[in-house]
Amino acid sequence: MKRLISVSVLLMGLGSTSAQAGSTLRCGSNLISLGDSEYQVMTKCGQPAEESMLGYREIVNRYGHVTEVRVDEWVYGPRNGMYHYLRFEGGNLVRISSSR
Repeated sequence: MKRLISVSVLLMGLGSTSAQAGSTLRCGSNLISLGDSEYQVMTKCGQPAEESMLGYREIVNRYGHVTEVRVDEWVYGPRNGMYHYLRFEGGNLVRISSSR
């Protein structure tokens, strides 16, 4: 029973680590995080290998006001065989994903 509890705690800890892994990206000695601006990412990581304008998205704030923001995707890599995809909405980083 004690061993089962230890394994469960270990698995919960691994789950939280992998969830955080997608919210940051290391560029050399710099670290970028969700919420960073395009300028901050460019300063820390340099010019991306590819930039794409994906379109626009409507955002509704808590008061019901609708704003249209630009959606861009930047690609960095390959770095050690990995491509890193950064999605910006309204000039702020909202998603980091990677693939081989």
